[in-house]
Amino acid sequence: MKEDLLHYVWRLKKFDLTELRTTSGEPVIIHRFGTLNTDGGPDFLNARISISGTEWAGNVEMHLKSSDWNRHGHDKDAAYKNVILHVVFEEDEPIYRNKDEKIPCLELKNKIDPRLQTQYLFFIHNEKRIPCEGATSSVARFTWRLWLERLAIERLEEKIIPIEQELERTNNDREEVFYRFLARSFGMKTNKEPFEHLARSLPLKVLSKHRGNLFQVEALLFGQSGLLERDFEDEYPNSLKKEYTFLRKKFGLNPIHSVEWKFLRMRPANFPTVRIAQFAQLIHKTQRIFGRLLWVNDAKQLEDLFRVGVSEYWKTHYVFDKFSKKREKNLGMSAIQLITINTLAPFLFQYGKEKKEQAFVDRGLKLLEYTPAERNRIISMWNELGVEADNAFQTQALLHLKHQYCDKQKCLNCKIGHAILGK
Repeated sequence: MKEDLLHYVWRLKKFDLTELRTTSGEPVIIHRFGTLNTDGGPDFLNARISISGTEWAGNVEMHLKSSDWNRHGHDKDAAYKNVILHVVFEEDEPIYRNKDEKIPCLELKNKIDPRLQTQYLFFIHNEKRIPCEGATSSVARFTWRLWLERLAIERLEEKIIPIEQELERTNNDREEVFYRFLARSFGMKTNKEPFEHLARSLPLKVLSKHRGNLFQVEALLFGQSGLLERDFEDEYPNSLKKEYTFLRKKFGLNPIHSVEWKFLRMRPANFPTVRIAQFAQLIHKTQRIFGRLLWVNDAKQLEDLFRVGVSEYWKTHYVFDKFSKKREKNLGMSAIQLITINTLAPFLFQYGKEKKEQAFVDRGLKLLEYTPAERNRIISMWNELGVEADNAFQTQALLHLKHQYCDKQKCLNCKIGHAILGK
């Protein structure tokens, strides 16, 4: 048994409400159950309860055993002086206020349906992939749809927290912050950290001074990446190195360590050298990228904005000094989709919320709806359980459900868990 179950049955009135009495035999009538408190202090605030005909207004505290009151130090905490009812699963000892005034106690041990307790215990103790595995198909599609919509919003609200923190640190320099997060997205899962370090070491205002010259943009990015810190055979990397040496002194730059970049067990098209070349092309061809993003209305415009290629040298190379068959090496749709999910949609969502412009909030949500469903281990698991997603809006919701609810056994806070327990 967990205290969460007491919160659940109290909040949703999932216990026998007839002939309620305190453990001292006093009749209890609950007029208002109170509001769940998510901060410090009593569990439910602003309740209204009659005990032996006297109406009280105040707070409700809950414990599995009444002795937890003292064990948790509530007897010494002024925040609990206004508790009008102590709700417990079992009263193992009476609790007093000021040593002589017994705090009214309501015991729920015999008031909760045993089947609800059994199902809840099964949820939190089974070792399946998700606690309610095997029962998800019993939940109505309408319930699933509404819950996934809420979860997708929750996930976006979680993703914009670091964006807002970075905006605060940069005095609300949105283009700079967007540039850093966009660079991180270009690194995908494997090289997101070094890509972010690269962007932080090379401010956008420095890079923008040479935006019109692709060679200089590449010199700055490859130089700051640390990947020019060796001897080369090809003329091109040697020219980049020479140009970077000049620009480094001009702007007082210090490159990151090349050992941060990962090449092993990667497809050549995803090598960080190729991604840096594509990122350079994007910086070169697009001024004020975030400003351009604000005008994107559909997937085609998004693809036109981010479908960048590479310079001539990189069409025949995946790494320096190693010739390969000529390929265009455009940024692929799968990469654009990941960038949309991890950066573009969250930034539009955050911008709309900050500016109180619902149109941009909706546009961020629409970008996820335009984006095909993700493919990964967790989404495959949901598919096996009969929960299928049509787009990235829904897959983001399912990822959030798994990480923030299923893995943490927060079944009582989940609409799906609630629906199953309600049966």
